[in-house]
Amino acid sequence: MTASTKRPSLSSPSSLSATPRTTPSRKDQYFATDRGALYDVLDAALLCHVGLVLDGSPVVLPTAYGREGDTLYLHGSTGSANIRAAAEGAQLCVTVSILDGIVYARSLNDHSMTYRSAVIHGRATLVTGDERKTRALRVLSEHLSPGSWDYARTPNRRELAATHVLAIDLGEASVKIRAGLPPVGDADRDATTTWAGLLPVHTTFGSPVTADYVPDGVAVPEHVSARVTGRTVRPPSR
Repeated sequence: MTASTKRPSLSSPSSLSATPRTTPSRKDQYFATDRGALYDVLDAALLCHVGLVLDGSPVVLPTAYGREGDTLYLHGSTGSANIRAAAEGAQLCVTVSILDGIVYARSLNDHSMTYRSAVIHGRATLVTGDERKTRALRVLSEHLSPGSWDYARTPNRRELAATHVLAIDLGEASVKIRAGLPPVGDADRDATTTWAGLLPVHTTFGSPVTADYVPDGVAVPEHVSARVTGRTVRPPSR
């Protein structure tokens, strides 16, 4: 997906919000304004980082997530200090990044990366009620390990009670996408013996490793084995 330099319109539901925290201050050409670009990045990645200020100090933690429409779900233990702070209304900054390649230029100053990234700002709301929490946890599970919800044991009441599920609205978000080959400046145009190009980076799944307590004869389920060749996190086609 190619980034656009057009500013989003708040009146368009398909456009990302334009707030002081989401408006680019430089390199506008890398920012996407279509809300579909946000969904694409969130759906392609598997891990986010949640930042907040806890006891006067910034904390950024890797976290599993799931998306349903314009809602991002996070979860964690009710005993976690950062999860409790988020549930109590702390300002959050959620980031998702996918590294697609290393850009080698003729100049080290122009070395870079190709990537897709999203930043979401806002406060989380606590998802309450067993039915709503179960639905949200299913969204989380199906994002990280699709097919598992209907295969493995689902959370019981004790486990639900020990888990906070948080919902963050995707209303304030930005997307940045850097793609393509390295540029060449006038100072390096004649350096014809220096290679320049792109080294793609792909995230793939390896062969499943069975836990040692699983009895012989219990096969790796299809929803796990299929991911080895079926789902990869690769750069979008250009």
